[in-house]
Amino acid sequence: MRPDTSAEHVDHNAEAARLERTAGLYPEDAEHLLVQAAAHLELAGDRPGATALYDRLLSSSTPLEHPHLVRALKASNLWEYGHEAEARAIIDGIRAASPRDPAPWVIVAEALESHDELEAAQETFTQAAQLLLAETSEPPYATHPLLFGRHRVRRMLGAAHDDWDALADTLHSSPVSLDELHDPKRVWSLGSDNPAELQAEISRLRAELGTFREALSRPFPVAILHWPTTELTELLTAYPTLTSEYPSHEEHLATIEASLRELATSGTPNLGIVTGTVPSYEAFAASEASSPSDATLLPQYATTLAARGLAVAWPPQRGVECWCGSERGYGECHRTIAE
Repeated sequence: MRPDTSAEHVDHNAEAARLERTAGLYPEDAEHLLVQAAAHLELAGDRPGATALYDRLLSSSTPLEHPHLVRALKASNLWEYGHEAEARAIIDGIRAASPRDPAPWVIVAEALESHDELEAAQETFTQAAQLLLAETSEPPYATHPLLFGRHRVRRMLGAAHDDWDALADTLHSSPVSLDELHDPKRVWSLGSDNPAELQAEISRLRAELGTFREALSRPFPVAILHWPTTELTELLTAYPTLTSEYPSHEEHLATIEASLRELATSGTPNLGIVTGTVPSYEAFAASEASSPSDATLLPQYATTLAARGLAVAWPPQRGVECWCGSERGYGECHRTIAE
């Protein structure tokens, strides 16, 4: 979410303004774009401006896809410029809401950690792990930061390893172990006169940088395009030639699940679903100087949505609503139907 480019090379205020303008042109992407704009304002030092954007999203009449994430970002930002009480209240609210998305948990736990609230940070990481990982033998990629953060905080507290710490060790792919990376005494080696200690710290820093680069370079999902019922009806009314692609909504949903299962069976990683809207698709077709009735645009449109960070990971985690919008759990809906 947060740009990692140095302020020396990016005019963060100008980038935030550009993203706000783009959000005005593409309201269906406003949440994603305004969160990025707020991150640029934080990097520019305009934390009140970033809070204003978070408030704008939270007060919008349009329901947010990730309201807990926006609240978590707001809390983290508020604490950085002296609004500790409000930040704590938001963090308590997020923990009480128990979101199924790992990102808000990581943000609020790291906010607590950065302000030396290590016990509270450990409790938050642990609460998230119990909620999201208790019945999962292979934690999804998005949950790895929960385990790594929990390991880091517990190492600083001097807590003995438990099963989740051991799991974090097995998921960590760097040549330098998590115990070494999270050693609380590392800070002293930076001021050492011992060349061996300095060289060891350089190796640790390189390993950390490699891990960050791997996370940043992780490709966006191989995404399948999903049309909700009303959107598909509008699409086929306006462009009836696409009926050959979508004979019925039920068949459309079944094809999505079957395609994703086939990709998973073939070993394709990082699968996801993107949800289309007719105005967004028409704007994409116009940008490609083509007609929306051209079926070859559909996979390109899906890829573009995924590249914007709009894909939802598939399969959904245990207990999460099905991707199709039925408001039933995935295990009771398309997972069962496909089986």
